[in-house]
Amino acid sequence: MKVCEITGKGALTGNNVSHSNHKTKRRFNPNLKTKRFWSEEEGRWVTLKVTAAGMKTINKKGLAAALKDAAAPKKIY
Repeated sequence: MKVCEITGKGALTGNNVSHSNHKTKRRFNPNLKTKRFWSEEEGRWVTLKVTAAGMKTINKKGLAAALKDAAAPKKIY
């Protein structure tokens, strides 16, 4: 499945709209990349499927904090 392991972003659906305003279904897939990150705590490489936004999150927070936040359930009010 095409879902980012950090942000949880997945594919969205929408329409292709032609010049004649004819609509057909399409998918908007996330910008996923397979990337290896070095984990200081575990002392090994960790391979993740992440979006560009997920990579920015890891660069900002660090790998351990980003993985901890990704594992936490999201609160919906």
